[in-house]
Amino acid sequence: MSDYSIETVCQSIDRSIADQWGAISFPIYQSATFAHRGLRDSTGFDYTRMQNPTRQQLEYVVAKLEHGLDAMAFASGMAAIATLMELFSPGDHIIVDADLYGGSVRLFNEISSKNGITFTTADLSRGDYAGLFQSNTKAVYLETPTNPMMNVTDIAALAGECHKRNVILIVDNTFLTPYYQNPLDLGADIVIHSGTKFLSGHHDTIGGFIVLKDEKTDERLRLIYKTTGAGLAPFDSWLILRGIRTLAVRMDRAQENAIKLAAYLKQNRHVTKVIYPGFTEHPGYEISCRQSRGFGAMISFYVDSRELVEFMLKNVEVAFFAESLGGTETLITYPITQTHADVPRELLEKNGINDRLLRLSVGIEGIDDLIGDFERVFELYDRQ
Repeated sequence: MSDYSIETVCQSIDRSIADQWGAISFPIYQSATFAHRGLRDSTGFDYTRMQNPTRQQLEYVVAKLEHGLDAMAFASGMAAIATLMELFSPGDHIIVDADLYGGSVRLFNEISSKNGITFTTADLSRGDYAGLFQSNTKAVYLETPTNPMMNVTDIAALAGECHKRNVILIVDNTFLTPYYQNPLDLGADIVIHSGTKFLSGHHDTIGGFIVLKDEKTDERLRLIYKTTGAGLAPFDSWLILRGIRTLAVRMDRAQENAIKLAAYLKQNRHVTKVIYPGFTEHPGYEISCRQSRGFGAMISFYVDSRELVEFMLKNVEVAFFAESLGGTETLITYPITQTHADVPRELLEKNGINDRLLRLSVGIEGIDDLIGDFERVFELYDRQ
């Protein structure tokens, strides 16, 4: 399937493991265990904690989309990251981007640090990271674009610095998905996804992925995976499989809407700054053009008062005030009290996350309705 377009891969079934009846929608194998025909005569499946046909099909598709050797599907994105951290030992050092999803920051600070792993935090998009490496550095971990400040890091350049030192590069590709960006092709060693977001695309399930290209690391993680039991359930695997079928059309429509909505917000007098990688003035614009096929559907923006933030969150009608991202509906999120509530205050301030910052995950609604929703809210606010 490697010669097919990404749109076709999203639709494809691995015919070698397809249902015997030829089902086009891959079946949900809702079984905890599997019977054997006899001693040393197995179907290839034993126990769903280790593997399940529906999950295997999903992992096959995600690995193909990311151009990886293998993918593992987890019960959540955080379960994927927590399992990945089991690759490291007490005394190991990891460089992490300063601007990350708050749950990742919480995991590193509250769990991984307790287990003896040390971290150095830095804005990796600046490119001045050579001095951050230590003799015990084992990995660099980043998102690009970052959540929520939309910083863009040159993956190929960072991969070059990592590999000179035998350090692995881990990239969270949730925002752009393999439809717009393939970090493994740019030199990354491991890719992380929250499958809850754009891959699923409908706000109806939670999942996560690790995608690898190294066989030895894959074998180690497979052992950890089956031992700790964080694998994705069959029904949730099927939901994400179904979501992936529309990944291409959803991403294109959501990006089209995001570009127009970002342009509208940019000219509104109450909006003091709009952060979107698709703007030519964005510091990472040229890097994005070089390493990605699109800019995505995520926007962050500042308004001129906290009072307006509260008014907007209470009065939007087309967008939903909710955590998460990547679904067909537009979500407006308040990072300082939601996605990044557990991030240390000093790091929030350093990154520019304050009480006037809002984040948008733009959906596939009619763009005139979306813009009209924000226009109505701004007008209502002015008439108070």
